[in-house]
Amino acid sequence: MLFSSFLSQNTFFSCSMSIFAKSWVCQNLCFCQGYNDDCTKQLLLLVCRLKSSVSFLTRPDRPNIAYQKLKGRNPGVIFLPGFNSNMNGQKATALEDFCKSLGHAFIRFDYTGCGSSDGKFEECTIGKWRKDVLSILDELTEGPQILVGSSMGGWLMLHAAIARPDKVAALVGVAVAADHVVTTFKRLPIEAQKEIEEKGEWKYRTKHNEAGYYSLTYDFIREAENHCVLNSPIPVTCPVRLIHGMEDGDVPWQISMQVADRVLSKDVDVILRKIGQHRMSDKEDTKLLVNTVDDLIDKLSTVV
Repeated sequence: MLFSSFLSQNTFFSCSMSIFAKSWVCQNLCFCQGYNDDCTKQLLLLVCRLKSSVSFLTRPDRPNIAYQKLKGRNPGVIFLPGFNSNMNGQKATALEDFCKSLGHAFIRFDYTGCGSSDGKFEECTIGKWRKDVLSILDELTEGPQILVGSSMGGWLMLHAAIARPDKVAALVGVAVAADHVVTTFKRLPIEAQKEIEEKGEWKYRTKHNEAGYYSLTYDFIREAENHCVLNSPIPVTCPVRLIHGMEDGDVPWQISMQVADRVLSKDVDVILRKIGQHRMSDKEDTKLLVNTVDDLIDKLSTVV
């Protein structure tokens, strides 16, 4: 209808953008009363905003990273998505809108092999994604930054804070999945671990895709062991805020408690939402996240 006509008349849209738009339509417009004007307009505005502001960080020795940057004052905010996720999620866009309203800088991006970034997902590792985060920090930002990490992004934000202590001014973790893939694997029976090693593949169960599992290579798991942080004190001294749902069926909320215990910072708050799920994307969850970032911006601005 109107949406199809819009896409056909605007051939500058990339293939990946079209795929996203079609996916969004299938998952969301089915709840609308047909293609009414308000719903369609909101969708078109979203698609236009996503496409118009996508840029690429070129790296001579690594795949290019897709990102969207909002210029503004510091402290800036950077959103780190979760495993097999991208920069177009609700939390990322809500934070972008909030930062825009305040005039603060904001960046969201796709890891190598994810979303609109170059590279092959099956060849990626925790270590490569860690380098992606550092590239964003080093090449695209100036001054203090607040890192907001969702799930695996929460694990990577800890590594970024360790590697760039002068630049990372605060951390906000949402359902932090520090070490989670490694600890989950090691809890499997020895026979199951050996079978995975022999096959070279682990079908990690999930409810977040149609297949019902993520296919992880044994090499991915072994490489991830090099980046575990919960076995010793975590040398992070900046303010840390950890938000976790107690009904998270993917990553136990106790991991956030472990992170809080391990970081050296004394300025640490853990917020548990009794009915919160893993993605923490309900309206009240999003409001809590935005308010938490807002409080940190005020705190850091006062210090400066």
